[in-house]
Amino acid sequence: MIRYYAREKRRLVELPELEPGCWVDLTPPFAPEELEEIARLLEFDVAFLTDSLDLDERARYERDGDVRFILINTPVFNENADHANEAIFITVPIGIILTIENVLTISAFETPVLEVFRQGKIRRFDPADEKRFVLQILEQNVYYYLSYLKKLNLRRNIIEKELMHSSRNEEIKQMLAIEKSLVYFVNSLNANELLKMKMKRTDFLHINGDEDLTDLFEDIIIDNSQALSMANVYTNILSGTMDAYSSIISNNLSVVIHRLTVITVVLMVPTLISSYFGMNIDNGVPDKPWMFYLTILLSGLITALLYWVMKKRKVL
Repeated sequence: MIRYYAREKRRLVELPELEPGCWVDLTPPFAPEELEEIARLLEFDVAFLTDSLDLDERARYERDGDVRFILINTPVFNENADHANEAIFITVPIGIILTIENVLTISAFETPVLEVFRQGKIRRFDPADEKRFVLQILEQNVYYYLSYLKKLNLRRNIIEKELMHSSRNEEIKQMLAIEKSLVYFVNSLNANELLKMKMKRTDFLHINGDEDLTDLFEDIIIDNSQALSMANVYTNILSGTMDAYSSIISNNLSVVIHRLTVITVVLMVPTLISSYFGMNIDNGVPDKPWMFYLTILLSGLITALLYWVMKKRKVL
C-alpha cells in the first residue's frame, strides 16, 4: 500500500497522489508491481525497497547519484511472542530513501516509529524538510528502544520475584524470551550506532552547516549509546540471574539427593535385621515368641543410634 502525506495548515494530511515535497509511505501488504512502479516513478533502484523488506539485512547507507538510502533497525512487538520461547520484541529494518523531491519510507511490518508520524504526534514534523524528518525518525527509533528496554527490565524484575518462590518452567521460559529480545536489541543498537557515526563523519545528511540539526544528531547518537549500554547491562544482569538460579536449583537437588541417601542408609539396617531373622534356617535362630519383639526392638534401637550419630555429625 502506498500513501502520500504532506503538511497543510499545521497538520498532516493524506494526499490522493504524489506531489513534490510529500512523504511517500509504503506499508504492508505489498504488491510486486507497486514496488517497481514507485521505484520507476521516483527514479531509484528497486533493490532499495526489496532490501528494506529483508529481515536479515544489516543497517547501512548508500548513495546512487542524487538518491540516498538509509537502512536502520527498529524494535517491534513480536506477534508470535505467545509461542514457546519466542522473543517478546524483535527488530526489523526500516528503509529511508531520499530523492531530489521526496522522502520515502518502507518496512515489512507496521512499526510504532512510523505510526507516530502518520498520526501527526511529532512536533515540528514537516515531510518537506527531509533533513529534520530523517533525524526525527532516528530520534523516535531510539526512544522506542529505550521504552521497550524499560518494559523488559520491569518484566524481568517481576519474574525474578516469582522465581524466588517458585521453580516452575513457565518463569524460566519467560526469562529466555526476555534474553532473546535483549540479544536482538544489542545487535541492532550496535549496528545503528555504527551507521550514525559514519553518517556524521561523512555528513551524509548535509547538516554540518546547521547547528540546530547537528546538535540534534549528536543527541541522537548519545541516546543510542545510552540504549546500547542499558541493553548490555540488562543482558548481563539477566545472565547472572539465570546462572544464579541454575546454581540454586542444582544445590537444592543435591541437598534432596543427600537426604534421601542418608534416609536409605538408616532404613537399610532394620531391613537387614528383619531379613536375617526372617530366613528359614535351623541354626542360630531360636524358635521363641519373644524373638519377634526382640527383632523390632533391636531394629528400632540401631536405627535411632544411627540417626543420632548422623545428626550429631550434621550429616542430616
